[in-house]
Amino acid sequence: MPTAKERPDLRARLHEVPHKPGVYLMRDRLNRVIYVGKARDLRKRLAQYFTPARSRLADLKTRALLDSVWDFSIHVVRSDAEAVLLEGRLIKDYRPKYNISFRDDKNFLQLKVNLDDPFPKFTLVRLKKNDGARYYGPYAHSGALRATLEVLKKKFGLRSCRPRVPAEKDYRHCHDDIIKNCSAPCVGKISEADYRARVLQACEFLEGRGKEIPAELEQEMQAAAARQDFEKAAALRDFITALKRTSARSRRFLRGDSLPRAVDPVGDLAALGEALGLPRPPTLMECFDISNITSTHIVASMVRFKGGLPDRSNYRRYRIKTVKGQDDFASMAEVVRRRYARLLSAAREAHPDAAEFSQEEAGEAVARLDVPGAVRIPDLIIVDGGRGQLSSAVGELRRLGLRGQPIIGLAKEREEIYFPNDPQPLRLPHEDGALKLLQRIRDEAHRVANGYHQLLMKRRVSESILDDIDGVNKSRKQALLREFGSVERLRKAEVGDIARVPGVGGRLAREIKERLGKK
Repeated sequence: MPTAKERPDLRARLHEVPHKPGVYLMRDRLNRVIYVGKARDLRKRLAQYFTPARSRLADLKTRALLDSVWDFSIHVVRSDAEAVLLEGRLIKDYRPKYNISFRDDKNFLQLKVNLDDPFPKFTLVRLKKNDGARYYGPYAHSGALRATLEVLKKKFGLRSCRPRVPAEKDYRHCHDDIIKNCSAPCVGKISEADYRARVLQACEFLEGRGKEIPAELEQEMQAAAARQDFEKAAALRDFITALKRTSARSRRFLRGDSLPRAVDPVGDLAALGEALGLPRPPTLMECFDISNITSTHIVASMVRFKGGLPDRSNYRRYRIKTVKGQDDFASMAEVVRRRYARLLSAAREAHPDAAEFSQEEAGEAVARLDVPGAVRIPDLIIVDGGRGQLSSAVGELRRLGLRGQPIIGLAKEREEIYFPNDPQPLRLPHEDGALKLLQRIRDEAHRVANGYHQLLMKRRVSESILDDIDGVNKSRKQALLREFGSVERLRKAEVGDIARVPGVGGRLAREIKERLGKK
C-alpha cells in the first residue's frame, strides 16, 4: 500500500482508459471505494478529474474527493443504460461516502404481468417476487418505461384498472374505453382469448420480437410533420425514443453477480502462483464462504475453479448443523471438515489398503491413488475472511492429516491475503491479475452462499402458511412437506392426494386446499 510520499500518478493511466461507456470506482489509500460514477465516455470523464486545469474549477465536494483518491478502476459496458444499472448496483454494494443517489433500498422499475389472471394487466413494480408472473426489466430510464407502457396500453387496448377480474361496475368509473385506450373486457367487448392474445403481443414487443409499433409511429410522425403538425410530430418522436430505450437489450446487474471485466485465466493463474510462492499455478481452487445474515438459517458455499474458470458442476452448498448462533469461525471449521473428510473417505473406500501404512500426507496419497471419478484435493483452498476464519480451517485440515495443504484467507475490507503462521498479510496491487482472480472466486462463493440463504428463507416463509391452518400441527406439516416436497406442489395437489397423507383426512385436506388457494 503506497504511503503519503508514494501517491500514484493517476494521470499517467488515463491513456489506458478506453473511449467507451462504463462505470468507474474511486478508492482511497486504504483501498476502500469512496465514489462510484458512470460515463458515456470513460476517458473523457476521468480526464475531468485528473487534469489539473479542470480539477481546479471543481466544487468543494469534488476537491475533497480528489484529495482522497489514490486509485481507480473501471468496468466497461455496452451502453449508457447498462452503465446506469451497474452504477446503481455497485453503489448499493459499496455504499461510498461521496455518493448520495442509489444508497437507499429503492430498485429500478420493472414491468410485471401475470398471465394466470383471466384478463392480465401490466403494472410497474420495483421488486421481483417468486409468484409465477412474468417480469421485464429492470429499466434504467423510468420516464421512457412509463411512456412505453402508455403506448402499449393504447396500441393493444390493455386495461389499467385494479380488479383482478373487472366487472360492469368498474366500467362505470372508467373512461379508457371512451377515449379508445382500452378494449373494455369488463363489459364483454372482447373475449378472454382475444384479450390474452393482445397481452402476448405486448410481451413479444418487450422481449424485442415486435418491430411494428416503432415503424407505425414513425409513419405517423412523418405524416404529422408533412402537414406541419409539429407538436404532434414531436410527441411521436419522444414516444419512439422511449420505445427504443425500453426495448433495447441490457444486461441485468444484480447484487452478487460477477462484474463485467476482461478475464485472462491462464495469465491470472500464473500470476497467483508466483504471488503466493506456490510450486505451480493453482489449476484447481476451492473457496468457502459463510452466510449467516440471520441465525435462522446459517449456510455455507464451496465453489470450485478449474483452470481459472468456474467449475459449476462441483459447487456445493451446506447447511451448518453443529453451530448455534452466528459464529463464523466455528461454521467455517465445520464446512471445511465436512468437505475434505468426505473426499478422504471416498479415496480410502476405493483403496482401503493402499495408504494404510503410508507416511505420505493425506492429500499426496489421494492424488497418487487417482481414484476414478473422485474429485481430488485442490491445489489451493481459499476461505472468505481474515486470520480467524483461516485458523479455524487450518485446524480442521491438520486433524484430517492435510498439514501441507496450501490455504489462504482473503479479507474483503482491504483485500488482504493471510497465510497460516504468518502475522503479516500480503497486499497485491488492485489491478493485479492474481488479486482479480481471487476476487472472482470469492465473489462467486459469496453469490452462491447468499442465494442459498435466500432460497431457504423463501421456503420458510412459504411453509409458514401451513402454521396458520387449524388442524395442521408440526407432525402433519412435516408429513405434508415430506410427501409433496414444497408448499407450491401441495397447492397444486388434488384434495384426494392430500387426504391420503397419514393423519390428514378428507375434511382437513379440503381446508388445506381452500386456504392455500386463497393464499
